[in-house]
Amino acid sequence: MENLEEYIEALIFASEQSLELYDIKQVVREALEYEMSNEEALQALDRIAQKYEQDYFAIQLVEINNGYQFLTKSKYHKIINYLQAHKAKKKLSQSALETLAIISYRQPITKLEIEHIRGVNCDYSIQKLLEKDLIAIIGKSESVGKPLLYGTSALLMDYFGIKSVADLPKLKDIVNESNTIGQNEDENAIPEP
Repeated sequence: MENLEEYIEALIFASEQSLELYDIKQVVREALEYEMSNEEALQALDRIAQKYEQDYFAIQLVEINNGYQFLTKSKYHKIINYLQAHKAKKKLSQSALETLAIISYRQPITKLEIEHIRGVNCDYSIQKLLEKDLIAIIGKSESVGKPLLYGTSALLMDYFGIKSVADLPKLKDIVNESNTIGQNEDENAIPEP
């Protein structure tokens, strides 16, 4: 088949994760109506890998996790680390952190419910959290208007090193008297003359 390597290269480039040989063959069969043998696919992958071994390419084709993925060559890791550090410096605002905490503990939750808890509009915070892939739209509510439901993303779990939402600190462990609003009963007592 003509341009088979280019099609496979485009598939791997567009994929966020490594693509297994089976997946590559399946997509080629469905999209291009072409039945590719294992040998033919492996030869095409080998030619793509050889192409990217050239010094003027910053990326290479790597076989990883039983699949194929484009990765940056090791000599460019230092500059990539600086980029990651630069991105990490872009911290979340206090309102975004509050919104993220509400979503984490109350998911699935609608924007209206978040705004009810916070007492302010949270459009901007939700948008920033979606852009940073810390939250995700996980469905629609059955309530009037079918508003979107938000929940935490897998990236958030990876970032905090937890397996599930159940691993988040319990609210009772976080709340203490210095964090409470209002007065204690003893403080409400009227002082005696």
